[in-house]
Amino acid sequence: MLKAKKGRLLISEPTLFDETFFKSVILLTHYSKEESIGLILNKPTKINLNEILEEINSDQFTIYVGGPVGKNSIQFIHTLGEKISKSIEILEGLYWGGDFDQVTQLINAGEVTREEMKFFIGYTGWGEEQLDKEIREESWIVTKGSNEECMKHTTSQIWSELIKTQKNKYAIWTNLPKDPSLN
Repeated sequence: MLKAKKGRLLISEPTLFDETFFKSVILLTHYSKEESIGLILNKPTKINLNEILEEINSDQFTIYVGGPVGKNSIQFIHTLGEKISKSIEILEGLYWGGDFDQVTQLINAGEVTREEMKFFIGYTGWGEEQLDKEIREESWIVTKGSNEECMKHTTSQIWSELIKTQKNKYAIWTNLPKDPSLN
């Protein structure tokens, strides 16, 4: 089993029925024993970035729910580390954050596409050793991440795709409805 670290993906176990994390895939943007931070990759809203930030003139950037913490903050990942100062590389060629004034300028100049940048409201967070405990309790499957998986614009589809790559015992769960009792 892989250990949690920056750049890894957390796939929610099929039995994790928490409303926020049901069928979620989280990119770990920061990991330490003291705290861990991640972004839910597959929970899009129906809101575009320009609807909440009037300085943005493009309507092509969907906002995703990054998690239940800091819902008044905007987080972002991108593939433009060389163009955006203060970016933190979390995977080879994939970055978290950076100078938002530069981001605004690049978007408004039409120099960024939605395939290169993804925005989130809030983030997920764990306190000291909390994430490691949840992994030991089998709430999360830890796997390697890739730029392609992280930058996809999907909903629960990515969860099903990733869960199929795990042990055969998970195959039956790929079509699990949100509330199995209604089935």
